[in-house]
Amino acid sequence: MTTPAPTAEPALEGFEHHYADVNGTRLHYVTGGEGEPLVLLPGWPQTWWQFHKIMPALAARYRVIAVDVRGMGTSAKPDAGYDKKTMARDVHELVRHLGHEKVNIAGEDIGAMVAFAFAANHPEATNKLAMWEVGHPGEIFHELRMLPQPGRPHLWWFAFNQVDDLPEKLLAGRYRLLLDYIIENETRDPDAIDETSRKIYAAAYEQPGAVRASNAWYQTFGQDIEDARTYEPLRMPVLAMGGLNFDFVHPLLDGKATDVRYVEFKDTGHYLSQEQPEKLTAELTQFFG
Repeated sequence: MTTPAPTAEPALEGFEHHYADVNGTRLHYVTGGEGEPLVLLPGWPQTWWQFHKIMPALAARYRVIAVDVRGMGTSAKPDAGYDKKTMARDVHELVRHLGHEKVNIAGEDIGAMVAFAFAANHPEATNKLAMWEVGHPGEIFHELRMLPQPGRPHLWWFAFNQVDDLPEKLLAGRYRLLLDYIIENETRDPDAIDETSRKIYAAAYEQPGAVRASNAWYQTFGQDIEDARTYEPLRMPVLAMGGLNFDFVHPLLDGKATDVRYVEFKDTGHYLSQEQPEKLTAELTQFFG
């Protein structure tokens, strides 16, 4: 099923917008390029557009498939299914829908969590996994502090997003305020996320049900941690990267994979795909081959 590009998301030259009904939900995804399939999964509080700086270069070597995960952008926002195992199943069914038996997969933030769950639950469909900022929910999440700790990122929205109903009311018509605050505090170069991009993200999260759905990504962390306890260590090659939150990357993967390469992006914030697109593209192409 193909539909015109959403009006809130400008066209990206060489790429097409599509929709697919998979796993009881509807996913929006963007495709371009030729070669081995490479699935890109974005994070909060953004959409597939966060990869727009790296997608053209990647499309020169791969068949790029950038997906708005369940609850994101113009994908459906069902009442349930936001644990990362279910979201990974969404992506796996999309991959099968597109006729691919095996893919490379990469993700940032929430997308990194879903990408890991994809590799853990569907290893036969995973060639290589790249993830950054930060990784799948693990025991270390139980140790996050409510109060700011000197020299440590203060991830206050982990708690804020756990609250039912209230965030939707507080953010209605005001999502841009939250978005700008997060960008200003989570980047080393806030200008790397320009005005056009900020408008795209704010419009996406102003849609009905968008805040509820994105909060559900966080509200299911407890289930994600329980699910992770049942996973066998990943056997495929893994590339694990980080900037602002690199200190979390290794602990979240410790004992969870057997072939990992760690890369730290110095003097970089949380949004590697927008703050350091050339370096990230180089790391991905070197890794995926």
